[in-house]
Amino acid sequence: MRRAQIPVLIALVAAMAVAGCGRKEKQPSLLNIRSPDGTPDEFTVLPTKPIEVPEDLAALPEPTPGGANRVDPTPEADAVLALGGNVSRITTAGVPRTDGALVSQASRFGVSTNIRETLAAEDLEYRRQNDGRLLERLLNVNVYFVAYEPQSLDQYGELYRWRRAGVKTVGAPPELLE
Repeated sequence: MRRAQIPVLIALVAAMAVAGCGRKEKQPSLLNIRSPDGTPDEFTVLPTKPIEVPEDLAALPEPTPGGANRVDPTPEADAVLALGGNVSRITTAGVPRTDGALVSQASRFGVSTNIRETLAAEDLEYRRQNDGRLLERLLNVNVYFVAYEPQSLDQYGELYRWRRAGVKTVGAPPELLE
């Protein structure tokens, strides 16, 4: 081998090594907690309502530190109004007063007051038991879909099962061909 070919060969091997370092993301990046490029999360920013000046400034309530502001977003009330509902019918718990019988029926066997904490702890334990193989952990590979595969629902299988049972179902998109 000539001396002039050695640097070309080294450059070629280096280029191949760098090209091999790239990784195609097969799974959605929404499952990653941190943004890979270090940019802020656009979903944490809630726009405020436009500032309004009341006709009588004396009618403004006293400011309360940590309290609600007139321009704070109220997504639940805004959704009720957008759908033609009446915001005054919603209680502080978020359940319309007219749905008291429905809530009573749904909670007839008891209600767990700390269900969110219980589910979070159970899910954390499940993820610890299904956190991937050694190399997947070392290379920080996302194993979300693999870990939750046993809990996933075969949507088309269920659709066909209900249709065979004679239940009218909504239209579904065709299965993707791979």
